[in-house]
Amino acid sequence: MRIERPIIALDFPGRNETMQFLSEFPKDESLFVKIGMELYYSEGTDMVREIKSLGHDVFLDLKCHDIPHTVENAMRVLGKIGVDLTTLHASGGSEMMEAAKTGILDGSGGKQTARLLAITQLTSTNQQMVEEEQLISVPLKESVLNYARLAQKSGMDGVVCSAQEAKSIAEETDEDFLRVTPGIRLAGGALGDQKRVMTPDEAARNQSSAIVVGRAITQAKDRVGAYQTVKKLWEDAK
Repeated sequence: MRIERPIIALDFPGRNETMQFLSEFPKDESLFVKIGMELYYSEGTDMVREIKSLGHDVFLDLKCHDIPHTVENAMRVLGKIGVDLTTLHASGGSEMMEAAKTGILDGSGGKQTARLLAITQLTSTNQQMVEEEQLISVPLKESVLNYARLAQKSGMDGVVCSAQEAKSIAEETDEDFLRVTPGIRLAGGALGDQKRVMTPDEAARNQSSAIVVGRAITQAKDRVGAYQTVKKLWEDAK
């Protein structure tokens, strides 16, 4: 499974900046956008509903991580909103992920609208952090693969990983298991706080199912032009 449109990370502090950005695109162009914690905590579900009403698909990236009961209830709420993708941390374990699936199904009346993605290791994480801060003894790549296998077994629809691990995950999971990859930059672009990055075409060749692009688009002088550049690189490298 592949999501053809690049997912744009709407890393804006509030509604005004978000709507200004969206207004720069043709009204009839349906985008796939990501609402993260900053924008959601500022504007809440009204922002999600407004963007959905404009005809855009929404990836609500809240990275839920709590006891199973709490996550199940949270996902029950999200199931009612009608988002297209949402996230939780695989490190919460199989019981938490299974509870999330129960909640999202219940909230959507048994017709799951939001596909659940499990966060493996953040793209801001490197091997040193895994060893020294998480006290994980296996290589970073193996930690990611372990979380991916656990996520699929727990009924998740895919994972969030770096594009560097997408091919390996594709080899160990089902064909329709999503590999959604943030940390996408254009050649020569600043890395910021990301450590495991790729360009859109590199990600496509490494079997990413979808790419998430933020600053390379939202901080460009010509934001629509930057989006079209990313989209062409992603499409042409199939």
